[in-house]
Amino acid sequence: PTTGLDGHQPDTLRNKPMSSAQAHRRPLALMAITFTAFAASPIYSFVPSAVRPVSSPHTASPATTTSLDAIGVFVRKAKEADVRKYCEEGPSESVLALLKQINDAPDEAADDATTTVGELQGLLTKRKGTISIIAEYKRKLEGSGFLSEILPPEILSPVFREFGATAVAVLADERTGGCTYDDIVEMVEEQQEAMGDVPGPLPVISSDLIVDEIQIARAADAGAKAVTVTHGVVGEEKVSQFIKNARVLGLETIVNVGTAEEAQSAVDVGASIISVTGVDGADNKFAVIESLSVPEGRTVCTIANILAKDNKALEEVEEAWICRDKGFNCVWVSDALYKSGNDPVEHPGAIISSMRAKSSVKYASPKARSGKGEGAREYLGDILM
Repeated sequence: PTTGLDGHQPDTLRNKPMSSAQAHRRPLALMAITFTAFAASPIYSFVPSAVRPVSSPHTASPATTTSLDAIGVFVRKAKEADVRKYCEEGPSESVLALLKQINDAPDEAADDATTTVGELQGLLTKRKGTISIIAEYKRKLEGSGFLSEILPPEILSPVFREFGATAVAVLADERTGGCTYDDIVEMVEEQQEAMGDVPGPLPVISSDLIVDEIQIARAADAGAKAVTVTHGVVGEEKVSQFIKNARVLGLETIVNVGTAEEAQSAVDVGASIISVTGVDGADNKFAVIESLSVPEGRTVCTIANILAKDNKALEEVEEAWICRDKGFNCVWVSDALYKSGNDPVEHPGAIISSMRAKSSVKYASPKARSGKGEGAREYLGDILM
């Protein structure tokens, strides 16, 4: 199927002194997670989003990981209206300067970078048999969700880093994720505080519904290292354009795809990182990339977007292991990080750690053993020991 860069990033423990700000924030983050667990509402299932197009045969069931992966034309139109409003209100000088850089760049400048392996792609593509994690931050969940509110970036950002995420994505769409580009700035600033430490700063991804190149300029201005583009929304021509626009500013592009045709189309126009989104089940996800043809001299990183299940069991962890064993380089996890209400055992960091564990579904399972859907707290605790 696909080939990937064998750029393993060794797992390490923090072994350098923390700054005073980090030393203060680390216990604060852990206390906040514990406190929120008691404050969380005991809701045990997601409520499907009221705004959702008709699913295709392989698309997700009502519980999803990111609203942007299941949007309709009317949502795209709404996003275009948001972008027009932003432009009318007057972008900052720094954003306009970056936009000018995009518009002034010759097409050849972006084409030259097609075979270059970017920093993010290298980090996400570990050695065979391991999986990297992209943790998506958002301020609200689909439907009613499991929490009345999610902790701010300055609290969750170090948790993502300390528990082993490879990158952080911010759902920078206020309508669907409750976040803005200001949240990207906050996430980037907190990650930079870990400069010189182990683990060091994580790259931040702007996970927005890109419909115009000015959003790419905003992402770069906010400090993001990559952007997401959804093939099913903008089409092949725009995917190609946005990949080139991002390269001009030194950003990598993750192309969201939902079919084998979209995946091949994305690769054909220069995508080096593709994310299978809105597809339920590891087998169906693998079917999207199984026959992918990658041109000689290029590598493509494949990401499986893990959908949150409508129960309290930890089936998402097992699906991450299956995707790893099928050859995916990375999993993208969002709502599943928060479905347990920041429980002391099943908080976002614990979910990330368990997905990274080298367990096999042949010998272990994170599913509930009681059959009552209460999750696998004891097993997850064993993983974290």
